[in-house]
Amino acid sequence: MQKYVIGFGFALFASTAIADSFWNHNGSIMRLSDYGNERVFSYEHPSVKMQSAGVRTGDVLFSGVRRGDKYFGTARVFSKYCNHSLPYKVSGNVYKGPKVVLTGTRPSYDTGYNKGCTPNGKMRTDTLVFTYISSE
Repeated sequence: MQKYVIGFGFALFASTAIADSFWNHNGSIMRLSDYGNERVFSYEHPSVKMQSAGVRTGDVLFSGVRRGDKYFGTARVFSKYCNHSLPYKVSGNVYKGPKVVLTGTRPSYDTGYNKGCTPNGKMRTDTLVFTYISSE
């Protein structure tokens, strides 16, 4: 009996998904997936610059929630010098157009083949802008 209840829960959760949409972010095509209030921006077609940083289709740039016209969650920095993405907290607004603008403060890193990926003690403010292209 439990198998049916769990399966029904997954089907119900999946049915709340709205069609994905596509957004431009710094020359990369992003996929916005939403499930209820949850939001995920992932790379659909990374720009050449992001590909050289190791980003591949499906890599997640932002995951979080939408509350009204605001997003809250975690963004990631990608670098060819780091073995993993570097997470930091962001928040922002949904604007007409539509456009989503997220900002957050994150550690700055010394990068390079001989430095690896080492925090340098400095902080940096990032702004991520997503501009709507189309829906699936």
